[in-house]
Amino acid sequence: MNIGIPAARNPAGECPARAASRIAADFDPFGADYQLDPAGALSEARACEPVFYSPRLDYWVVTRYQDVRSVFRDTRSFSASIALDPITPLAEPARECLRGYGFAAGPVLVNEDEPLHMRRRRRLAPPLAAGRVARLEDRIRALVARYVERFAARGHADLVDDLLWEVPAIVGLLVMGLPDEDIERARHYAIKMGLFTWGRPTAEHQVEIADQVGRWWRLSGELVARLKRDGGEGWLPHAIAVHREQPDLVNDNHLQNMMMSGLVAAHETTTNATAGAMKNLLSDPASWRELCADPALVPGAVEESLRYSSSVLCWRRRAVTDVVVGGVPIPAGGRLLLMIGSANHDERVFPDPGRFDIRRPNARRHLAFGIGAHACIGAPLARLEMRVILEELARRLPGLRLVPGQDFAYLPNASFHGPRHVRVEWDTSPAG
Repeated sequence: MNIGIPAARNPAGECPARAASRIAADFDPFGADYQLDPAGALSEARACEPVFYSPRLDYWVVTRYQDVRSVFRDTRSFSASIALDPITPLAEPARECLRGYGFAAGPVLVNEDEPLHMRRRRRLAPPLAAGRVARLEDRIRALVARYVERFAARGHADLVDDLLWEVPAIVGLLVMGLPDEDIERARHYAIKMGLFTWGRPTAEHQVEIADQVGRWWRLSGELVARLKRDGGEGWLPHAIAVHREQPDLVNDNHLQNMMMSGLVAAHETTTNATAGAMKNLLSDPASWRELCADPALVPGAVEESLRYSSSVLCWRRRAVTDVVVGGVPIPAGGRLLLMIGSANHDERVFPDPGRFDIRRPNARRHLAFGIGAHACIGAPLARLEMRVILEELARRLPGLRLVPGQDFAYLPNASFHGPRHVRVEWDTSPAG
């Protein structure tokens, strides 16, 4: 479908002839180019066709910062209801598998609309407010220090396997109000949920993933029942208290969906974001040396890394009525793919966006956590975890360097994005 938008001016020159029709036809969020360089894969779209229809996905793709930001903020024209729908439609065998587990996906904060959304958010948000989360800093720092100590004398590590997967999982479980007795199972289900929502599995693979999602759904119900019985502290116990006070606002289905999606959101995205931050910093040794010499640079480095390599590359909305985005008419019911990773590299907002700059003055304007009424409720926790992890690694292992020649592999996933491994080495001698 050729929308016929006049070509925008590209800093590198004019848009090539017929770029618009080719951009729409070629867009593939599961392809190697996009996985390795999401923002670069959409650079021509930002310049030539910032809003286009993808026949491959049946989505309108929005690539520029201002357009993405405006859609996020406009809760009247755009519904969040499709935010957690599988981007690849499920085949009937997968649906049948889910029905066998009694799977009943319902709205949670990220995929519900007003006025219900803000009513629930106000009641459920207090445990994740910045002031409450800040009280966890000492516990998170002690946890990170303990994990780093396990490999500090070894001289090499995979930061993902040895640190960045388990620590956010443990913190996520702590915040949710659950024991950390089964980290590996949480890791397994988080991967499956990401592929379920944002992957392109074959029909056969869909059944396998659906089986794992069904198991996670069933376990989530068991965990909610246990918390109802035993009590505790954390986000889910707080939600259970709200449920008992206002069962019409937070019912049992909502609690089970909170349990199922909340741990994945608290865990995988923070793991990916922190792994990306360390990859970015160690790929630019001068920035890593600066940060080690001056820990005050860490918060800025966190924001710049969230901008430079967003762990959530895109999110979704549905047009409630006929609407215009970036000069392009979108019909009522049209589904929009909001390309956060592209928006965070928009030259109109971030000069020289392909340069990783831990001193960038406006890095915090990134959209990695969304914006507006649906801005990520867990952003304070993610920022705290990333800051503490970077501070502890810089303090304890300033000589870190990337193992040469490694392949930073990414899951074939349109949105959740982060290197599966970050292999590092350092000198263990006193001089190192």
